[in-house]
Amino acid sequence: MRANVRVLSMLTDRDLISIQQARELVTRAAEAQRVLATFTQQHVDRLFAVMAEAALRESERLAEMAHRETGYGNPADKTLKNRFAALCVYEGFKDLKTVGIIRETESVIEMADPRGVVAAIIPSTNPTSTTIYKILIAVKARNAIVLSPHPAAVECITETARVMREAAAREGLPPDAIGCLTVPTLEGTQELMRHRLTSVILATGGMGLVRAAYSSGKPAFGVGPGNVPAFIERSADVAKAVTDILTGKCFDYGTICSSEQSIVVESAIDGRVREELNRQGAYWLTAEEIRALEALVIRPDHTVNPQIVGRPAPRIAEMAGFRVPPGTRVLVAELKGVGRDHPLSLEKLSPILAYYVVPDWRAAAELCQAILRAGGTGHTLAIHSRERAIVREFALRQPASRIVVNTPAPHGSIGLTTDLPPSLTLGCGSWGGNITSDNISPWHLLDIKRVAFETKPRAVEALQRPMERAERAALTAEPEVIRLDRAALEALVEQVLIARLGSARESPASTISENPNPAPASPTEGASTPPPEPAPARPRPVDFVCEDDVKRALAEKRKIYIHSRTIITPAARDLGEAHDVFVRE
Repeated sequence: MRANVRVLSMLTDRDLISIQQARELVTRAAEAQRVLATFTQQHVDRLFAVMAEAALRESERLAEMAHRETGYGNPADKTLKNRFAALCVYEGFKDLKTVGIIRETESVIEMADPRGVVAAIIPSTNPTSTTIYKILIAVKARNAIVLSPHPAAVECITETARVMREAAAREGLPPDAIGCLTVPTLEGTQELMRHRLTSVILATGGMGLVRAAYSSGKPAFGVGPGNVPAFIERSADVAKAVTDILTGKCFDYGTICSSEQSIVVESAIDGRVREELNRQGAYWLTAEEIRALEALVIRPDHTVNPQIVGRPAPRIAEMAGFRVPPGTRVLVAELKGVGRDHPLSLEKLSPILAYYVVPDWRAAAELCQAILRAGGTGHTLAIHSRERAIVREFALRQPASRIVVNTPAPHGSIGLTTDLPPSLTLGCGSWGGNITSDNISPWHLLDIKRVAFETKPRAVEALQRPMERAERAALTAEPEVIRLDRAALEALVEQVLIARLGSARESPASTISENPNPAPASPTEGASTPPPEPAPARPRPVDFVCEDDVKRALAEKRKIYIHSRTIITPAARDLGEAHDVFVRE
C-alpha cells in the first residue's frame, strides 16, 4: 500500500513539475519573442542559416541518439531525415520574406507579423528531424518556440534544441526563444497548449494529442494519420514502381506517416508486379501468418502496437512467431477487404504492406478511396503511371491532400523528390479534420496584414442607386426554355444517322468494320428495289480510351465510338487518329 502511495505521489509531483516548467518556459519565450520581433530580415536570415548549419553538422550524432533512445528505425535513414530537415528546409525558404513589407502593388501592400510563441509537439517516430524543422520555420517567421517532447525521446529532442539554440545565441538570438520541456507529461503539454501567452500550436503525434490541440482554444496546425495506398496502373514502369514503393516503405522502417501502407495493382500486370516484389526482397505471408501478424500489429482499440513500430521485417516476423529469410525487406499480405475486419489494411508504421488486385483503374480508384477512409483520410496517395490523363482523372476522385506520381510516397509528400514545399508536418484538410491541406511552412506561422487603397470610389453609390426596371426584370426573369417537338427531333436524328451510315458504307475501311462478311448480291437485284433494311444499332460511346483499347480495335477491324467528354490518353489519341479509328458523336 505504501509503495502505491509513493508511486502516486511521484506521478503527481512529476505532473506538477511539468505544468510549472511549461508556464515558465512560455513566459520567458514570450519575452524573448518581443526582442526577436524587432530583428531585421537580414538578421533573421542569418539565424536561419546558422541553425540549419549546426543541425546539418550534428545530423548523424543526433540520429544515433534518436535510434538509441527510441529503438525506432535505423541511424542511417534518420541521418537523412535530419539532413532533409536542415538542408532542404533551409534551401526551400531561405529567400522567403518574413519581415516588414513582403509584397506591394499599386492597390495592396502586404506586411508580415510574427504570431508569437509556438507550442510544438514532437513525436517519437521522427524526433530530431521534426525538432530541427519546427525550430527553423518558427524562428524564420520571428516566433519563439517551446517544445514538448514525446516521453520516449526526451534526450535526443532536448539535445537537438540545445545545438540549435547555442548556434543562434552566438548570432544574437535570445536563448529563451527556444525552450524545451525536460519533464514532459500530458498535463504539462496541455498547460503549454492552453497558456494565455501561447499563440499557435504545431501538433505532430497521435489523434488524441491532435484533438487536444484543436480543443485547446488556440489556433492549431495538427496532422492526422496516414494510410497511404500506392496504385500501380497498367502503363507504369513496373520495376521502377516497385523500387519506389519499397524505397518509401522501408525508409527508416516505415516510421514516416506518409509511407506506403498498401499496393493496389491492375490484374493485367499483377504477375509482373509479384515477380518484381519477389526479386526486391518481399515475403508473401500465408493465411496463418497473416492472422498471427494481425494479432501482433494492431491492438484491440485498432491502434498500432508500438513494439513493432520502426522494426525490420525479420524482427517483426519473429515477434509474430514465424521466420522469414534474413534479407527480407517487407512483409506482404494479400487481402480481400478493407477496414477493421482486415487489420493489416490499416496504418502499420512498419515494413508491412497490404496487397490488392483490381480489374482496372476505376476499381482501383474506389478501393483507394476506401483505404484512405479506413484511417488516412486527407493525407497522401501515390500513383505509378505513364498516362497523365489517367493520373488526373484518378486524382480528382481521391480524398487526399497530396497525390504523388512515380516517386516514393514519403519522399514525394515531404517535398524531397517533388516541388511540394519541404515539410515534416503535412496537413490533411477538412477530410482529416485539419485546418489546412498544405505542407506546413514558415508562411503558416505569420500573420499577414494588408493595406488596401481605394480603387472603386463609386461602389457604395452604385449599391445605393435604385435598381432600374430593366435590371429588376433581368434578375427576376425565368430562364428561356427551348421546347423541341419530339417527332421533329426524332426525324432529324434519323436523317443524321442515315447520312453517316451512308458515307461510312462508301468507305472501304468502314465497310470492313461495319460488315466484314457481306451477303452475296441477289440474282434479281435491280429488277425491283426492295425496302431498305433497318439501320443496325449504333454502339454506345465509351467514356475512356487507352492505347490497348485502340490496338484491340485495330486487330478486330472495328471503330471506337466516342463523345465530347470521352477521356483519351495521349498515346491512344495518336494511334487512333493515325488509323481513323474514332467515330465521334
